[in-house]
Amino acid sequence: MTIPFSPVLPGSASPGAAPPATPRNLPQKGGEPNPSAAAIAAKFPALFVRSEVIWGDTNVYVHPHGVTEVVRWLHDDPAERYDYLSDVTAVEFRDFEQPLEVVWHLRSLPYRRFLRLKASLDKREPLVVDSVWPIYKGADWLERECYDMFGITFTGHPDLRRILMWETYREGYPLRKDFPLRGRFSRAEQLRQALSITTEGRYSMEELSVAQAFEDLPEDMRRRLAGGERTGE
Repeated sequence: MTIPFSPVLPGSASPGAAPPATPRNLPQKGGEPNPSAAAIAAKFPALFVRSEVIWGDTNVYVHPHGVTEVVRWLHDDPAERYDYLSDVTAVEFRDFEQPLEVVWHLRSLPYRRFLRLKASLDKREPLVVDSVWPIYKGADWLERECYDMFGITFTGHPDLRRILMWETYREGYPLRKDFPLRGRFSRAEQLRQALSITTEGRYSMEELSVAQAFEDLPEDMRRRLAGGERTGE
């Protein structure tokens, strides 16, 4: 059975709206807020912290424990329809007393809106927040990258492990402000760790190993590779 596909056209939910145009001469602070900010404040008064408009973009701060509830509503409510998660990232400031911010970039294609949702995490406490993967399957690799670079644990993620650094990487989280530019270990120790890595330790059992890939190649190609021929020749 074939399920009919209906594309979502940008602005289709607001046909009377003005056509898209590049904004110009925007103030750094202030300006027309995204109407979703007031809607979140009215719907979730206990979770809403504050909102602001920076360079024309609306930022909404919510309590970390309420992220999935707010995001689910933004995704499902017919008046919001934020059907596209474009990024999950984080921001850390040099001031240790200032909390680390987890950031979700949400887009409503039907209403042609952009919303930056934020939650602040105290760096003196475990960096934990709920995953939005049950709502946006595209959050899978985005949350893994955020975990890999910042050390944020996304509760409910189905496969939370490093995605850029190898799984046995022990130097910490490269985008944290306390991470030294040359790494935590000496060059000799870094080299020793790199040489000690095995294929089994770097790849999960679900991923294709080099040995399995070689065995699956045609016989003539395996013969040529074993003889020293380089790929592409």
